[in-house]
Amino acid sequence: MSAMTSENETISVRGACPHDCPDTCATLIDVRARDGRAIGFRGDPDHPVTQGWLCAKVRPYLDRVYAPDRLLYPMRRSGPKGGGQWARISWDEAIREITDRWKTIVAEHGAAAVLPYSFSGTLGLVQIGVAGIRFWSRMGACGLQRSICGAAAETAVKFTLGGRLAPDMRDVVHSKLIVLWGHNPASTSPHFMPFLREAQRAGAYVVVIDPRRTTTARSADEHLQPRPATDGALALGLMHVIFAEDLHDEPWLDAYALGWEALRERVMAYPPERVAAITGISEDQIVTLARRYATTKPALLKTSDGIQRHGNGGQTVRALASVPAVVGQYGVRGGGLFYSTSDYVQWNGAAVGHRAECPPEPRKVNMNRLGAALTGEVADPPLKSLYVFAANPVGATPNAGKIVEGLKRDDLFTVVHEQFMTDTAEFADIVLPATTQLEQVDLHRPYGHRHLQYNPAAIAPLGEAKSNWDVMRLLAAGMGYDEPWLQQDADEVLHEIIEASRPDNPTLTGITLQRLQAEGTVALAIDDESDIPFADGRFPTPSGKVELSCAAMTALGLDPLPDYIPPAEFVAGLDPDESGNQPLVLITGAAHHFVTTSMANQPALLAKEGTPFIEIHPADAAAREVTHGEDVIVSNERGWCTLRAVITEDVPPGVAVSPKGRWASLSSDRRNVNWVTPDAVADLAGQSTFHSNLVHVRPARRERAPGEAEVMMAAAD
Repeated sequence: MSAMTSENETISVRGACPHDCPDTCATLIDVRARDGRAIGFRGDPDHPVTQGWLCAKVRPYLDRVYAPDRLLYPMRRSGPKGGGQWARISWDEAIREITDRWKTIVAEHGAAAVLPYSFSGTLGLVQIGVAGIRFWSRMGACGLQRSICGAAAETAVKFTLGGRLAPDMRDVVHSKLIVLWGHNPASTSPHFMPFLREAQRAGAYVVVIDPRRTTTARSADEHLQPRPATDGALALGLMHVIFAEDLHDEPWLDAYALGWEALRERVMAYPPERVAAITGISEDQIVTLARRYATTKPALLKTSDGIQRHGNGGQTVRALASVPAVVGQYGVRGGGLFYSTSDYVQWNGAAVGHRAECPPEPRKVNMNRLGAALTGEVADPPLKSLYVFAANPVGATPNAGKIVEGLKRDDLFTVVHEQFMTDTAEFADIVLPATTQLEQVDLHRPYGHRHLQYNPAAIAPLGEAKSNWDVMRLLAAGMGYDEPWLQQDADEVLHEIIEASRPDNPTLTGITLQRLQAEGTVALAIDDESDIPFADGRFPTPSGKVELSCAAMTALGLDPLPDYIPPAEFVAGLDPDESGNQPLVLITGAAHHFVTTSMANQPALLAKEGTPFIEIHPADAAAREVTHGEDVIVSNERGWCTLRAVITEDVPPGVAVSPKGRWASLSSDRRNVNWVTPDAVADLAGQSTFHSNLVHVRPARRERAPGEAEVMMAAAD
């Protein structure tokens, strides 16, 4: 505390929300000078997107920081795995034990036997980007295919448009038609909603396409409920009508699109009557929306990642990205595709990872297949150690029962770096305490708007908590690695990356670490010509055009044109239940009060979200003798879980919805919906297939079928 600072003074520190949300809010943390305690957490009113308010998830962030069950000291398991018995140890002991075990594993099996597993517990450049690459590359550890969230959509958009370059969020006020496709921004991008409301007040027509009647859908002008995983067919059907009725923009396509004639031929196979049969959307609705979209300009198509968590996710997004091109909506303010703004800045890879100075990556494991990898799918060498940070795979990764089976292996050495004793940490050999966003330095690049946000450490770490990067520095020293880029502090890392990235990123012009530290929020340097994506008609694809027919897809052995193929799980099917009922398609979208499993242990947010539930249509409930509010067993060949039945017409017949994010350890049966989700991968980029999921639902009170009780008991063990 400086001599000029009163002990009663409150200091306001600018920060950034680190969680997996496109809004990437700017925050203000009020810190009491007397004891360095944070006493206020609020949205920055000067940020153009945050505008002074925060979502329901992070408003009570100080409850998280000062939670009585925060992990504050390193601990070693002192009983059986998952038994909840721990002994406190020092950081020196923890690092020595971890690195000694790794040295032995590397000597006996090679570094490929060590798997780091991380994802979006934080989206910071240092604490997940650099921390997820540098140390592990130097070790030569097993690589991780990070494809659980948006891999198929990211790849599809890049293949089609050349980059993830969405319009400014605020430009939606210029839109006359807004199609929110597989997207519920009221829960997953709430700061978009005020701009959407402004557009509606100005007369914009809003269409929501989503199997579920979400919070966003309730206030739309029109809500279409396609069968899950049929969105690609619907997009192809819309383009069929547009081409068949000569509503396409042929001059624009001739000038700026590659392969549009082949696409026109492809969509002729998707007339409204066929698409209606596939999707469950009526022919009239298909034709009406196609005509409205083709004749309303500007029209914005906004989508997110849930729509591509199907077996046909890549081609679905390829089809969606093609729709604006067919009618020349790209390059128009208020029009085009809004998926992600991530590619306005591309960090210099050499500065981020220093991979050229490291051994080659020996192999990759798809993160969706973690359970399979831990139970024998990955061999030569088998995985002998797992290090988890910024992730909770038992809670968030598909086929969780298989992951638990793998974590129980006596010969698997597991380390978890966490803020709380999560479902995954329960099975660790060593647990390390992690800092929260208020206790670490980082830089955040949003994927929903076009600003950078610097986050300093507003308070000192609680207990002995350390940041992801600071632990990597300790591990590097413990392994005997002496490269200076493994010991830089966070600000040194950021300075190196920003300076290395600026020459190839005009959007970083004038942006320095010093400026970010001084201002907190800094807008990317986007000139008038680049303000509207693709306004100049140039696309950063190999051809310089929208690639409706894409050679990069062909190179992967995939169809170069968008198409609709039902997910493999739907084709294989699931046998009817004992009463002859066909399975339901289970969608596990976002909860309103959690960010996947983050926040899902906070008592106040748990109270708002309520008991873990599953929504089913009244007709499906009646056929299964399910009553509103009772416990039901949700099951398939992968496993089962218990949920509370919510009978509602918000979901169509044949579809069930249970939001993701619940902690198994906080449920009565110690499992969550991911005990039934599939770990198969999709058509592109190793994408997860959470929503290509067939399940049976039946009352928990009903006597189980012969043999089923034994199966469930075995699964619980």
